[in-house]
Amino acid sequence: MTTTIDLNADMGESFGAWSIGDGVDVDIMPLISSANIAAGFHAGDPTIMQDTLRLASRYGVGIGVHPGFGDLVGFGRRAIAAPADELVNDAIYQLGALRELAHLEGLSMHHFKLHGALFMHAAKDADFAQRLCAALAKVAPELPIYCLAGSALDKAAETLGLPTVHEFYADRDYNDEGSIVFVRKVQRLDPQQVAEKVLRACQQGTVESVNGKSVAVSFQSVCIHSDTPGALALVKAVRHALDNAGIKVAAP
Repeated sequence: MTTTIDLNADMGESFGAWSIGDGVDVDIMPLISSANIAAGFHAGDPTIMQDTLRLASRYGVGIGVHPGFGDLVGFGRRAIAAPADELVNDAIYQLGALRELAHLEGLSMHHFKLHGALFMHAAKDADFAQRLCAALAKVAPELPIYCLAGSALDKAAETLGLPTVHEFYADRDYNDEGSIVFVRKVQRLDPQQVAEKVLRACQQGTVESVNGKSVAVSFQSVCIHSDTPGALALVKAVRHALDNAGIKVAAP
């Protein structure tokens, strides 16, 4: 049974005058322990990045960069056919952008987590995963990589001795193999059911798949996406359930 768990969410995913999702970063941030901050490719801009860094700092939340495909129109949920080296450069570019803004605020980076379709690409494409980890080993070997256990990215990180944090996805369905079912548009979910799903995963190490199968899951962090409809209610319900069960919420 898990006694301490990380609770992470994607933050800073607006752009200029446009607010993405429920626009509730200020309400979600006090409830989580790690924030994945968009760095301008799928969402975010320098000012939003700075504001989000300051908000995370105010509540002692771990700061992570959230690189995605260069896809503002599609919010990074559309796969882009680009060479692996180009995608690696894009990811490192985004890391550098957020890291410098964090440096400006006197803050240190806590982790690295890919976004959306780029996350799924790295989970399946061994060549890209290996090249990305090789780059991270040079520029940020200390940053834990948030990923799905057993994915191509997880295996590549292990090969190079890079730290990883395995995730459980509270607001996503799982297939019979224990992988998340990727969708571009998530429907509104019942907060109590999501909270029960997270508690089961923490206490029993299992999740029910879309076909009703009990699937084993191994993780150190629970993710709730801030652009999921009703995200604030989901985070509140999960945090309440964890607190009531005596499970401490803390960054790895």
